[in-house]
Amino acid sequence: MNNDFFAEKAADYDTLKSRTDNVDAIALGIIKSNVFEKHMHIMEFGSGTGLLLSNVAPHVAKITAVDISPSMNSMLISKKNLLECKLEILEIDITKQAITEKFDGIISSMTIHHIEDVAALFRTFYNLLNTNGFIAIADLDTEDGSFHTTDTGVHHFGFNRDEFIAKAKAAGFNNLTIDTVSLIEKPTGNYSVFLLTGRK
Repeated sequence: MNNDFFAEKAADYDTLKSRTDNVDAIALGIIKSNVFEKHMHIMEFGSGTGLLLSNVAPHVAKITAVDISPSMNSMLISKKNLLECKLEILEIDITKQAITEKFDGIISSMTIHHIEDVAALFRTFYNLLNTNGFIAIADLDTEDGSFHTTDTGVHHFGFNRDEFIAKAKAAGFNNLTIDTVSLIEKPTGNYSVFLLTGRK
């Protein structure tokens, strides 16, 4: 059984303005990259309460939301009928459990720093995509460990961009770009967020 690190945070997760502003900026960056087509079935990895996928829903046909947190998934279920596309929720750990379905794209926001083996995760993403499928992954630039003030299962204090993009390239992705998409201002400091996009 995985620890639900967000059990005490889920109910109020959407109320923090810096968090919602960050996800809105990430969503805008992904939408502006012109990766979406209305027929698409995409996956969001680390979907949480659905902040990112709520922005993306009008642009695709279906989203499969993948998250290991029962409390966050419960919050997303409460929004299901408000979304502008079909939604499937999978409460699984894709680093340990296989998904047989293929997707046209994979999006993720502020989740990869919770994953120990990032290189393996990119290989999993590659195998889950249809030919010409895309990734659009947002996460923190390298920080000093002050971003998280409570234990939420963090394995990385952000990422060096060159090393991050190299892991995606090694997994087989091409047409890779990485750019700043947001800046999070917190009492502990300011933290830049990048968006990596690429194709299978």
